[in-house]
Amino acid sequence: MRIAIVGYGKMGKMIERIALERGHEIGLKLDEFNNAGFSGITEENFRGIDVAIDFSIPDAAVENIERIAALKVNQVIGTTGWLGQMDHVRSVVDRAGIGLVWSPNYSVGVNAFFRIVAEAAKLLSGAPEYEAWAWEIHHSAKKDAPSGTLLKIVDEMKKAGYPKPVDVGSNRAGTIAGTHEIGFDCAADTITLRHTARSREGFALGAVKAAEWVVGKSGFHEFGDICF
Repeated sequence: MRIAIVGYGKMGKMIERIALERGHEIGLKLDEFNNAGFSGITEENFRGIDVAIDFSIPDAAVENIERIAALKVNQVIGTTGWLGQMDHVRSVVDRAGIGLVWSPNYSVGVNAFFRIVAEAAKLLSGAPEYEAWAWEIHHSAKKDAPSGTLLKIVDEMKKAGYPKPVDVGSNRAGTIAGTHEIGFDCAADTITLRHTARSREGFALGAVKAAEWVVGKSGFHEFGDICF
């Protein structure tokens, strides 16, 4: 594949390394300097690009998607902080006829964690004595809080039938790759579920695998659905 990397920070550089290791070519790298005002998203720059992988910033994500979709280029989106515009992005994908994979987290382990937590929420949905919390901590450079991953987890709990409010908290410090914790508590006991990432490498590998999958496909897809 010829890949465009949109957002060439720490994640972008790791995606580049893994993509090259897997035999792909990086045809374009866009960052805050060569894509100021979205000036780098042009037909010329994207000529011959098979898929764009976006790990940019929340404020730019939706317009990046719109402009790249208009060029008929398939996309993998890892940027979070724009979930309120999800319906709009789905309509953009449908109108353009492209393929797009979305996830707040491209770790296979985290996507398994989504399902584990949903099952726990389903099992406890009929036990009103339990109350729940959701907490995460990330490195201090992460832009959005709470994380898109934590919001996705809480959404999966609600979809599974957990009826009570979930208390949500987040922290930002140091260089922590990401820890997400879900707890259920009552007078009798506490249940704690936790996922801890050791590095960003799992996120980058998952994003490249998603890019490999989406080439030649159309429609809006979630990584968890294609992962398992």
